[in-house]
Amino acid sequence: MSSRTVSLADLSATHRDLLWVLSQTGPSESGPLHHALIDYYTDGIDHTRVCTVLEELVEHDYVTKQPTDSQYRLTESGRRALAARQAWQADTNTEGGRE
Repeated sequence: MSSRTVSLADLSATHRDLLWVLSQTGPSESGPLHHALIDYYTDGIDHTRVCTVLEELVEHDYVTKQPTDSQYRLTESGRRALAARQAWQADTNTEGGRE
């Protein structure tokens, strides 16, 4: 695990997208997560890149990987980080319409 706390704002869009997909699909192996991103990324994304990003998310304690079934799962930290980002996005959208 990383020695310093990393917020979602410090991570790449790919990191955030993988967290989002995991929050929607539940526990999953890297293959289905890769396919979900292929459908979304118009330029495609390499499976090796997906695996690297997943391991980085594990290091930051946003995701855990179960050794028995090789499935990635959101941690409570990951859920809280996504919820905080969604609250920030909602607040930003609300404030954007104000004069």
